[in-house]
Amino acid sequence: MSANVDLNNRPDYDPVLQDIADYVLDYVIDSQEALDTARNCLMDTLGCGLLALRFPECTKHLGPIVEGTVVPFGARVPGTNYRLDPVKAAWDIGCIVRWLDYNDTWLAAEWGHPSDNLGGILAVADHLSQKRVANGEAPLTMGDVLRAMVMAHEIQGVMALENSFNRVGLDHVLLVKVASTAVCAKLMGANREQLLAALSHAFVDGQALRTYRHAPNAGSRKSWAAGDASSRGVRLADIALRGEMGIPGVLTAPQWGFYDVLFSHTNKDLALKPEAQRCFSLPQKYTSYVMENVLFKISFPAEFHAQTACEAAVTLHPLVRNRLPEIDRIVITTHESAIRIISKVGPLANAADRDHCLQYMTAVPLAFGTLVAEHYEDDFHAAHPIIDQLRGKMEIVEDPRYTREYLEADKRSIANAVQVFFKDGSSTEQVAVEYPIGHRRRRAEGIPLLEDKFKANLATRFTAQRSTQIFQLCKAPARLEATPVHRFVDLLVI
Repeated sequence: MSANVDLNNRPDYDPVLQDIADYVLDYVIDSQEALDTARNCLMDTLGCGLLALRFPECTKHLGPIVEGTVVPFGARVPGTNYRLDPVKAAWDIGCIVRWLDYNDTWLAAEWGHPSDNLGGILAVADHLSQKRVANGEAPLTMGDVLRAMVMAHEIQGVMALENSFNRVGLDHVLLVKVASTAVCAKLMGANREQLLAALSHAFVDGQALRTYRHAPNAGSRKSWAAGDASSRGVRLADIALRGEMGIPGVLTAPQWGFYDVLFSHTNKDLALKPEAQRCFSLPQKYTSYVMENVLFKISFPAEFHAQTACEAAVTLHPLVRNRLPEIDRIVITTHESAIRIISKVGPLANAADRDHCLQYMTAVPLAFGTLVAEHYEDDFHAAHPIIDQLRGKMEIVEDPRYTREYLEADKRSIANAVQVFFKDGSSTEQVAVEYPIGHRRRRAEGIPLLEDKFKANLATRFTAQRSTQIFQLCKAPARLEATPVHRFVDLLVI
């Protein structure tokens, strides 16, 4: 046979896709810890979305593409009166959830925010629940939503454990798209072949670049990118359920597959030989591990690698607030991922730039004792030059132990330490925080504060009576799981 002729033997689906499909279709979520955490995650994620509705830069993106569109059994966007097709509803829900960078986080070789998948999950489940009731069938329940959340977290998180998409320039929302595709296809009734086809299209898509997350191009796309990815998952699931064929060798096809095209180098300086294909490393089976260990952002709307630096800065605030002009230097001791992602100097162009700057996120609580979303806005920044003055005095130092324990499975710390030195030679103590309050190791301390955060966010959109009704339902596991999805969402619309 000529070497110039392709052998056209269609392969079986790549094993990575088959493992995801089999997990979604066959695995039974029976971990009570995972379901309890998913319930807390539901509250926290919805609350983040409601809070984001206070910001016009977010709300300008919401609503139907064509004004006045009427969608039978349309999915609702919490905190609004929009009723949209499930694809656009997934976009909108995902957008509000992610806008303030305040929802849960997963940190490993890749990082991300698994609750971003709620955009697709809730939109699909709300639409299908309404449609089923209209057809005389049983609706989907919030128990179905919670189990889909556990699975989406697991797919995104396990794939992130040892696969660094950021090192090849790809954004972590790729994993949101994959996870949303899988769980939404299941909710929509996909069989194995349809689910595999949908997953293959999620990988064959062009993937988002990380350009919009990094200096000097950081911008607000990072606040809607996950909603875009989750909505794309819904669209791909719909395409597959309409009978569209899949691409079985999407990952492994020589020259044309995902591995060769997008994953064949570990960084810009180290390209593998053309014949040395790099594959995903998946160190454990899909269960409910990720939901059980997910990190909540409880105290600060800040990129997670800075959460402990913010905690340390709040601790130091009483000691430095009256001595800010006397500060000579500020030393932040941190881990490699924080340095690579959010350490930056020079002008900060917008709110999205500021909430991904380690120095800014430490300077604000040092000076003001707290950090809230409004502190990233242009007006606040312009009114307080002390923030940039403090940034200019900061030194960033890597601690190899912090870097190592960030990746150790039994630790997963996200450590930062802050120490302030004054011009007279004196200094504060070094305040180190290795595990943020949203870490699994601090669950007992964190969950009451997470509930307070949810109640405060509900109050930004609903009456006291409605807020109490929603909160009490979310606090009643059995009642919540039995609630039809559309009835739950009824409580969340204006």
